[in-house]
Amino acid sequence: MTNITVAIFGVFDGLHDGHLSFIKEAKKEGNHLVAIVARDRIVEKLKGKLPLHNEADRINELLKIPDIDLALLGDVKIGTYHILKEINPNVVYLGYDQKELYEDINKAIKNGNLAKMKVVSGKPHKPEIFHSSLLNNKK
Repeated sequence: MTNITVAIFGVFDGLHDGHLSFIKEAKKEGNHLVAIVARDRIVEKLKGKLPLHNEADRINELLKIPDIDLALLGDVKIGTYHILKEINPNVVYLGYDQKELYEDINKAIKNGNLAKMKVVSGKPHKPEIFHSSLLNNKK
């Protein structure tokens, strides 16, 4: 069987059913799932606040999920995609709410900054209930 590596991106701050559904769907795209976890300072830059759980704790929680084969920290600088160049996935599976990232990765592929890879946008799993911004505000 051919090894098909799938990469997912996220903050994964307090895993919930939405994350678990996303991970399960992503795993269907291949047989080796790599979670790329946003660094604390990148989250702070993008969202204006630090995540509730630090990057090491978020990676450790992901590694407890059977579908995840590897969890790595994302790039230090947004848009460089060094981590994607390093793992060279066959598929990048993104969440329904990662539209900017979807467009940026496709642009990087088109410009030749990234190798050719399939970029897939997943479907939402009850986003009105299971979205970290909603759940983390309840805490």
